[in-house]
Amino acid sequence: MSEFNLQSTIQSTISFLKNQFITWYGLIFISISLYFIILYIKRVIFRKKHGCEEPPIYPDGGFLGIKLGYDLQYYKKTGELIDFPLKLYKKYGNIPTFSAYLFGVRVVVTIEPENLKALLATQFNDFSLGTRHAHFAPLLGDGIFTLDGNGWKDSRAMLRPQFAREQIAHVQIIEPHLQILKKHILKNKGKVFDIQELFFRLTVDTSTEFLFGESVHSLYDDSIGLKCDDQVAGFAEAFNEAQKSLAVRTYLQVLYFLYNPPSFWKNTKIVHNFAKTFVNKALSLTPEQLEKQEGYTFLYELVKHTRNPIVLQDQLLNILVAGRDTTAGLLSFCFFELSRHPEIWSKLKEEIYSNFGYGDNINLESITFETLKKCNYLKWVLNETLRLYPSVPINFRVATKDTTLPVGGGKNGQSPVFVGKGTTVAYSPYVLQRMENYYGKDAEEFKPERWENLGKLGWAYLPFNGGPRICLGQQFALTEASYVIVRLTQMFPNLISGDSSPDPCRKLIHLTMSHMDGVFIKMDEKE
Repeated sequence: MSEFNLQSTIQSTISFLKNQFITWYGLIFISISLYFIILYIKRVIFRKKHGCEEPPIYPDGGFLGIKLGYDLQYYKKTGELIDFPLKLYKKYGNIPTFSAYLFGVRVVVTIEPENLKALLATQFNDFSLGTRHAHFAPLLGDGIFTLDGNGWKDSRAMLRPQFAREQIAHVQIIEPHLQILKKHILKNKGKVFDIQELFFRLTVDTSTEFLFGESVHSLYDDSIGLKCDDQVAGFAEAFNEAQKSLAVRTYLQVLYFLYNPPSFWKNTKIVHNFAKTFVNKALSLTPEQLEKQEGYTFLYELVKHTRNPIVLQDQLLNILVAGRDTTAGLLSFCFFELSRHPEIWSKLKEEIYSNFGYGDNINLESITFETLKKCNYLKWVLNETLRLYPSVPINFRVATKDTTLPVGGGKNGQSPVFVGKGTTVAYSPYVLQRMENYYGKDAEEFKPERWENLGKLGWAYLPFNGGPRICLGQQFALTEASYVIVRLTQMFPNLISGDSSPDPCRKLIHLTMSHMDGVFIKMDEKE
């Protein structure tokens, strides 16, 4: 073959390949274009059929919502993240539903009770947790808080019996841990100290005893003459730090994978190895030995349902997050407010003393699940704390198909809102539970007495979520918090605020909410 013919053949081949490439590229482009055109037409028809109108659009999100994403991370760092949407609500004329973009993903934000009812209950199957599993899985695996569908149903069915009334009624298990907490309070000799830090240690101790069968005793330390195991101290710190990482991943939404620092994986490994120790111990017991175990242990009951070590580990860590963090946060915010309102503290003491005694007349056996529930003012104090400081102040769901929310669209906000498949719907119990139209002009004040005359709130009060995913452990948390409040009131009748935080206080968001600067108070045994 001549040199000329070879060059000609090569050029013809290149030309052919170019044409083929252009043809395939064109087909792909046409296919994608057709897909979006058809999708657009389909959604126009859907909107018209359901009478949907657009809600107001958040005007300050920037291109593709990149600025909004930056703002969320910034306010999370400064402790203002939860008050940021409350400021927006007031700034833009008390609009309860609006749409925005976050890193290119459309987000509908709502605090309409009617929408929350649809989101969490009546249209439950139209929504899922979206990317939450991917956000949380490195630490929490496949547990009740990370799964959807059948996996979630199986987890809930397995865990529900463990929160039966008989199990949460054993409040006396808390007493030995409270005696250790008392030592920490006494060592301060009436000076200001951070009780939130102690509450987080207390609840990890009570939670691990309930879940694992033995406490990690994180309240033990040299300052009170008790030795804490180094492994326990490492676990508690790693657990805290790993949750901080999960919070960052959550607010990055679809870009969560960009946040994977080596410290996150190191802390996750420490937590997993610690949990494995207890799981392996439980799995080493025979069925006969399990039946002979004294008292009630969450893990040992789960082993009767499954012997899969990964399932056991994941469920334990999921429940540990709930059992420790939510109760510690509730107690911390409760004493934060009680210390700043001496008149409320006095009323609470009066009720507790009349029901359970004080000084030398305390009868511990009288403090039970049933008697705690009869203390109305204590119940009001807890309700009011959860109203102003819900454990999960902001949450979201993702549409699994094209669907709607009942209200929020149009100029009057009464038309349905279109929610396309893949759209995130965010909602904030923190903002909702501070709305004047449900709680009055003094909605941002701590006022337990309001609960005496509040009518049925329905979906305007969601401290434990609602619908099929309503919190399984709400009575467990309320019972533990009630017992701790009663006993601390009996032991330390003198409570004074040592708080110097800004108003509103800065709040730390992990998977749940706590006080960023700590809760500084004075407590004394003398009246």
